[in-house]
Amino acid sequence: MKSITYVLFLVFCQVIAAHNILLGPYGKQCFFETLKKNDELAVSFQVGSRNPHNSEQYTVDFHVISPNDQVLLKRIDLDHGDEKIKAATNGKYTYCFSNEKTSRVDLDVSFNIHGVVYVDVNDPKSDTLDYAIQRLSSLTNDVKDEQGYLVIRERTHRNTAESTNSRVKWWSMFQILVVAANSMFQIYYLKRFFEVKSVV
Repeated sequence: MKSITYVLFLVFCQVIAAHNILLGPYGKQCFFETLKKNDELAVSFQVGSRNPHNSEQYTVDFHVISPNDQVLLKRIDLDHGDEKIKAATNGKYTYCFSNEKTSRVDLDVSFNIHGVVYVDVNDPKSDTLDYAIQRLSSLTNDVKDEQGYLVIRERTHRNTAESTNSRVKWWSMFQILVVAANSMFQIYYLKRFFEVKSVV
């Protein structure tokens, strides 16, 4: 019974692991995870736009702060990332997504939190069914995060391709109009050039 409850808890955790936020202009959003020493925290994220007709590649700043307010990791102008840190001490580790330098209003950040809980190999609990289930859950989350990342990348690239196709279509129509106008002008000019004018 305890194992079934644990599996259901892990499935519930897996469902709530994916996050999606909208960063406002000059905005910043922070989240935190409570880690123990030697635990690993990994954050994978992708920046896009909620407007399906927007092909611009947006970027955000990302940083991680330790429990004693030291900046452990700082990345600037990323459109996607897969960042990982290892906890040096127990405590609350804060990670933030920042749009503080721009006024873009539709920055859509999708991110997943995953990591590795440190297990001492000399600990007798490491050879239990609970540990095996936890490890399997961690691997399943990694696969799920990778699939979510690929879906978002595909959406961003599809928006770029559709925008490019639209621009090529309108440019081609403009070229056709220019060629047609040029042809009409040449016909008119040549017709007038070969007209015979009689003087009365």
